[in-house]
Amino acid sequence: MAGKPTPLLEALRTLGHAIRDAVLAGRARVGDTIPGTTHDADVIRADTDHGPDHQGDTIYRIDVRAEEVVMETAHAWMHDPAHPVPGPFAVIAEGLPGDGWACFPAGTPREAVRTVVIIDPIDGTRGLMHGKRSAWALLASAPGPAILGRPPRLGDIDTAVMAEIPTARARYADTLWATRGNGVRGETLDLATGTVIPARPAPSGATDLSHGFATISKFFPGTKVLASELEERLFAEVMGDPPGGAPLIFDDEYISSGGQLHELIAGHDRFVADLRPYFMDHLEALARDAGDTTPRRRICCRPYDLCTILIAEEAGVIVNDGRGNPVDAPLDTISDVAWAGYANRALANQVQPVLSRLLAELASHR
Repeated sequence: MAGKPTPLLEALRTLGHAIRDAVLAGRARVGDTIPGTTHDADVIRADTDHGPDHQGDTIYRIDVRAEEVVMETAHAWMHDPAHPVPGPFAVIAEGLPGDGWACFPAGTPREAVRTVVIIDPIDGTRGLMHGKRSAWALLASAPGPAILGRPPRLGDIDTAVMAEIPTARARYADTLWATRGNGVRGETLDLATGTVIPARPAPSGATDLSHGFATISKFFPGTKVLASELEERLFAEVMGDPPGGAPLIFDDEYISSGGQLHELIAGHDRFVADLRPYFMDHLEALARDAGDTTPRRRICCRPYDLCTILIAEEAGVIVNDGRGNPVDAPLDTISDVAWAGYANRALANQVQPVLSRLLAELASHR
């Protein structure tokens, strides 16, 4: 069980709350007193607005507020005599040029970096700016190349924080955190009173998918058909025909990887998978076979979207790459990542073998 928080954990948690508070304050400044008002939805910052080297996701105006908080805080860490983030350090974040690395002090070679902090300032921008669902500030740290002797990967993360950024209708906001081997801790903030109470999330103990939420993500046009077909086959094999034709499995499209992990951690969902990289691979292979070599933009999950997998795993959630292997990717803002999450081992044992076989069939089929 977790002991006293480390200075690094406290630094990440403080930054997560600062991002949340900046977004809420920005909402108040523009007068978002009517739940669901979309002041940010009509303004998109194209990738080129971040410079020609930007390779991350679409950037909305609401994201820019959070990015500013991240960079201001990183500079403050550098000058803090207490050194809460051991330096030299690097921040990896959506919105930064190239593969998202910024070293502190500036000019530090990557191989000299001792600590890497990877951040998705607002995971779930689209749902938040339309007033539909909470977004999440995702933050995690790993030893840097100077410690590891190589670039860090998702499996090297040893500290993680996720802070809820609620919609205008919400009264409460959760924060969860974990350090490797020490379980999960959390708190719930009452936005009306400022009261903070402990939160103890627990994944579902259900041993099958009956009457529960289970989803293969199909957020955007392009891979919906493949995702839906695989989902139908998966659930038909795992569950069989429902008695009387009544649906036994419910779908929930939460456009936030952190939010999806939270739903598993909190016991709301039993199975979630985002397999877009595999679907994109299949579509690109078909195109090549047809003589089409036109580059396709791959709108997939990135390492920063999944930097809080540690929290889910410490809570008991089973997370893999959809094929049964550990989720593995370099800490950057450009790598595609597929993942599947199960609320417990029993569900993973039931669903994963079928999912692995279906994905193998997809990879071999033209």
